[in-house]
Amino acid sequence: MRVTALLLGLLLAALPCSALEGVVTRVTDGDTLWVRPLQGGKPRKLRLQGVDAPERCQPWGAEASSQLSALVQGRSVRAVEGPVDDHGRRLVRLLCDDIDVGAWMVREGHAWSYRYRRDPGPYAAEEREARAHRRGLFADPAAMPPREFRRTHGPCT
Repeated sequence: MRVTALLLGLLLAALPCSALEGVVTRVTDGDTLWVRPLQGGKPRKLRLQGVDAPERCQPWGAEASSQLSALVQGRSVRAVEGPVDDHGRRLVRLLCDDIDVGAWMVREGHAWSYRYRRDPGPYAAEEREARAHRRGLFADPAAMPPREFRRTHGPCT
């Protein structure tokens, strides 16, 4: 059984990743944006994979959105595509001028590394750095991860 799982994992890792190159046309919030493909067509709604930014109505939500927009709005990006989330958004690792946008958002204190169960997420090191330097939302000891915020306050309206 373990050998089969290992082989399946190696086969999946060897599959080519789909990538989208385009221009950011809009930033919805600190982890969601729209990219118009360079080859044309309608902009696609994408979500940064591995990042959990504050909700729009939550403290630091506007700042997170503003910082993401300042970094990528109107710029060419490369989105390495992952799975689709529960809201129909394609999860992506976004690169802008060779900057991993998700890592930058977390390192600068505009988002948390997305946690799943006991896994600290792909940007755990960047989050530790941001916390240690009290950057952005990590300067507030009461900063609440979005998942907890939604559970306590409900979704933004």
